[in-house]
Amino acid sequence: MHLPTFCNLRLLAFSALLTLPIYQAYHPPPDDDPTTTTSSPPITGSMSKSLNVFKKPLALHSTSPMTGFLRNGYCEVPAADMGNHSVAAEVTEEFLTFSAAQGNDLRQVGLKGGCKWCLCASRWKEAFDARGREGDKIVPKVCLNATNEKALKKVDMEDLKKFAVDAE
Repeated sequence: MHLPTFCNLRLLAFSALLTLPIYQAYHPPPDDDPTTTTSSPPITGSMSKSLNVFKKPLALHSTSPMTGFLRNGYCEVPAADMGNHSVAAEVTEEFLTFSAAQGNDLRQVGLKGGCKWCLCASRWKEAFDARGREGDKIVPKVCLNATNEKALKKVDMEDLKKFAVDAE
């Protein structure tokens, strides 16, 4: 009888540990508060330390909607990101339909054609490979300056360039 209560408490404590850094990032302490020891800057205005496909600093992709695995606007790929959300894309209605058919309905998180979103490199590659059957509109356009270099583990640079909206 005590086991469910104990498990619930552990889950609650774990959730608090995960959300505290996010809360602190959006609610920094006042500058004049001598009791604080946090040195984390707020997410807004921070720069990514990741590199893009040109080995240059990763550009901000979108804050409306807030995108990225870390929901900081950048297509960063931390160790916890098993999906490699590295491709800075502008999704199309055709891609959203394709993605939903693959089991990932991005419309459920509020996306519509024209939204900028950090996509899993493998999903972008699936759309790229399906373009012969489905047409080019299925492949989202790519912002290379905001695409993480880790995308190149799954996708060829030349393929990304074919759908790029920017250049080096």
